[in-house]
Amino acid sequence: MQLLNATAGLVLVNGVSYGLLLFMLSSGLTLIFSMLGVLNFAHASFYMLGAYFAYALSAAIGFWPALIVAPLVVGAMGALFERGVLRRLRARGALAELLATFGLAYVVVELVQLAWGRGPVDYGVPASFEGVLFHVAGIAVPAYRLFLMGLACTIALLVWAIFRATRAGWVLQAALSQPAMTQALGYDVPALYTGVFACGAGLAALAGAAGGNVLVTEPGMAATVGSVVFVVVVVGGLGSLGGAFVASLLIGVLQTWAVTSDASLAQWWPQRTTGADGVLGAFGAAVAPVSHLTVAQLAPAVPYLLMVGVLLWRPRGLFGVREG
Repeated sequence: MQLLNATAGLVLVNGVSYGLLLFMLSSGLTLIFSMLGVLNFAHASFYMLGAYFAYALSAAIGFWPALIVAPLVVGAMGALFERGVLRRLRARGALAELLATFGLAYVVVELVQLAWGRGPVDYGVPASFEGVLFHVAGIAVPAYRLFLMGLACTIALLVWAIFRATRAGWVLQAALSQPAMTQALGYDVPALYTGVFACGAGLAALAGAAGGNVLVTEPGMAATVGSVVFVVVVVGGLGSLGGAFVASLLIGVLQTWAVTSDASLAQWWPQRTTGADGVLGAFGAAVAPVSHLTVAQLAPAVPYLLMVGVLLWRPRGLFGVREG
């Protein structure tokens, strides 16, 4: 019993830390969609750039300065991309903007491979956060995972506070619902769009800089988490930061549990039965190999199965606030 409790606690700790990392990444994408109405396919590429820039900078100036500088650099790159490309394409519709971000994602991958190669880099946890911080009910809580969780929660509170309790947040909300009126009141709405895109890119880069040494920093990291981040945004509801937070935790815990589970689908799979005409028997024989799969083998599909289930029940997502 104690072993089961410890295992469940470890799954919970790892799942929550992974989920909060997903939220840091998805919050920037949610901000960009809320303001610009664009699903940024290059968002995971900004995450990858944050990890690689932090890796390169940490060797020169140390981990903690790199954790600050890398997101600022990537945020500036995002601002330049929005101002130089997306702003020019806005009059042509969302499809042109989406294709531009799709092309940027491929360009970033190629540039990363040219600069750092095709293999993973040795981006490690800082020495001050190596090892276990403390034990809770027999569960070893790594110090760096606790730092990641605290950082993600801090980012969530800051974003919520800025949007709900500051003048800048009120102006951004006004620009979202009434851009023409906001522009008439003297606010530079295009500059607001650029700032939001830069902040979204910077948040993605911060997730990469902080999480790249826990996960693997390699050229395929953007593709690995990119699709999951879009699932988070869809499940939570397009444009909803609260929805992204809940969906990130839900997917993080469920996928971590699935990866560590040794259960087989056979215990939930219906027994093979033969109908009068043999149709059910033929169907059972056709799908029988699926029953031999384990939950761990299906772990990569868990976010997508959750998305299908949520969309069947609530097409706008858990806390959807904006139509597609």
